[in-house]
Amino acid sequence: MNTELLKGGEFIIKETDYNNIFVAEEWNEEQLMIRDMVKDFCMKEIHGMGIEKAASLDASKDMDVIVGLLEKSAELGLCGLSIDAEYGGMDLDFNTGLLFGEAIALGFSFATTIGAQTSIGSLPIVFYGTKEQKQKYLPGIATAKLKASYCLTEPTSGSDANSAKTKATLSADGKHYLLNGQKMWITNGGFADIFIVFAKIEEDENLSAFIVEKNFGGIQLGKEEKKLGIKGSSTVQVFFNDCKVPVENLLSERGAGFKIALNILNTGRIKLCAGSVGGSKFAIGRAVVYANERFQFKKPISDFGAMKYKIGEMIMRAFATESAVYRTGNNIDRKQKEFEVQGIEKSEAKLKAVREYAVECAILKVYGSEVLDYTVDEALQIHGGMGYAVETGVEMGYRDARITRIYEGTNEINRMLAIAELMKRSFQSKEINLLDGGKKLPGFLFMQTLPLKSKAGFDEERRIVQGLKNAFLLISGSAGNKLKLKLVDEQEIIMNMADILAEAYIAESLLLRVQKLSAKKDFDKEQLEVMKKLLRLFLYEALAKVRRTGQEAIASYATGAEKSLMTRLLKMLTPKFDVNPKDLRRAVADYAIKKNGYPFIG
Repeated sequence: MNTELLKGGEFIIKETDYNNIFVAEEWNEEQLMIRDMVKDFCMKEIHGMGIEKAASLDASKDMDVIVGLLEKSAELGLCGLSIDAEYGGMDLDFNTGLLFGEAIALGFSFATTIGAQTSIGSLPIVFYGTKEQKQKYLPGIATAKLKASYCLTEPTSGSDANSAKTKATLSADGKHYLLNGQKMWITNGGFADIFIVFAKIEEDENLSAFIVEKNFGGIQLGKEEKKLGIKGSSTVQVFFNDCKVPVENLLSERGAGFKIALNILNTGRIKLCAGSVGGSKFAIGRAVVYANERFQFKKPISDFGAMKYKIGEMIMRAFATESAVYRTGNNIDRKQKEFEVQGIEKSEAKLKAVREYAVECAILKVYGSEVLDYTVDEALQIHGGMGYAVETGVEMGYRDARITRIYEGTNEINRMLAIAELMKRSFQSKEINLLDGGKKLPGFLFMQTLPLKSKAGFDEERRIVQGLKNAFLLISGSAGNKLKLKLVDEQEIIMNMADILAEAYIAESLLLRVQKLSAKKDFDKEQLEVMKKLLRLFLYEALAKVRRTGQEAIASYATGAEKSLMTRLLKMLTPKFDVNPKDLRRAVADYAIKKNGYPFIG
């Protein structure tokens, strides 16, 4: 068992000691105070206006309200989360920043507004700005005197960001860049004072990044977009027509824009997962309360098995996702400290730490957003017809959640990114030895033929998680060996592999959390027993998913004897798990029903 901090992606070939991870039950008093302050702000300023009014906020007609909320949040220090104290910020560690992301999800579409201010709108300056740039802009962003936005996407460049056509041309006197081009889907664009703009300088192959002030001139805003969800956030097109940007407003160095964009997106992906956890918990809480209050056939609908299935399933998925997101956030903080000890400057150390866990960030973005979509859908279903009414606010959650599978890189892109990054680290930089992990497969397959010496502790659960990891190694190794360079074009197989990788990571994170809490003598025994049931339910479902997804991948590239052998090996790695899923689900649901809400921390 490893006690050292693993490299990003290394979880797939190494075990982690549960003592070596962070769990949400370990938040300290200061962190919980920040969480509660954010929740109190949301309840007072947003929920306090009434759910129906909050649900009907529209940036095209309520801009003053939205800007006012941002300014009020800044009075509490919430706009300077990642900004150094010397520039007026709170300079939170990364994991506490994720906790903020979970809590601000209670703010509905305002979470998108403040998210752009505290993340993509300011982090490029935090991480890449010169001291002069930081002094000039960060204090204003921290107080919301300067509203920030991020201009990357164009009509012809979404996922392929480096194909952007916006141009920056150096003026004859060498003092300015003339910026020309069009950006779209710009959050906060309707009221922003500062735009982080990505453009190619003249005929450069790679993007550069600029800090652009609205008062530079040459900027025209489109109308507020009419959107399916997050209507209470500003989204516009931004047009640059000979916008004069001083040369000193170039961020980092010429041609560094694509690198900046990728690194900022890594932070955004895991933050999106934390927000998804917060949204999921809120939806579950509303659904449980409604199920307890809504009577049909002379009893609350929470008494019915069909409702318990939904409640138990929602809680299991949200709890598992939470286990993984804060495990990863803490790893990022620890890796940052490692880099700082090596003499790396703080901002660069944090960037390198997030980059280290790019595989996990991509996994979490996909998993968290899809769990959120599931929970809001089921929460609406539990509400029945009332869920369709604006007055309950549930339909707003359903609409708002849909964007999470699209922004910060679509889920399809992130699935492929997770695999590409892992393979790059194995076969190019040699940071992770997947082949060495694969060599251990025969020994594990032999162990699978032997009965467990004991089911005491978590031996059975640990073996299941290791089987999930080995299923990934089996299929990735076999597909890579068969298809070689052609594998990159087989996106369906790559996405199958990504889903198996994700199930292994989330399952291990959940297991480690329950193991760690089980070792605490003073932890609530009733709650712990429910968590153990939740763990077994998750593993039961993970085995089924990996078995099904793995079989689909194998059928997509293997034939004849190879296909038969691979299928047989996959079944050995993902054996049947002898549990009663109905009883496990009901136990989780009954605990939540008794607690009248989401039953665990948060």
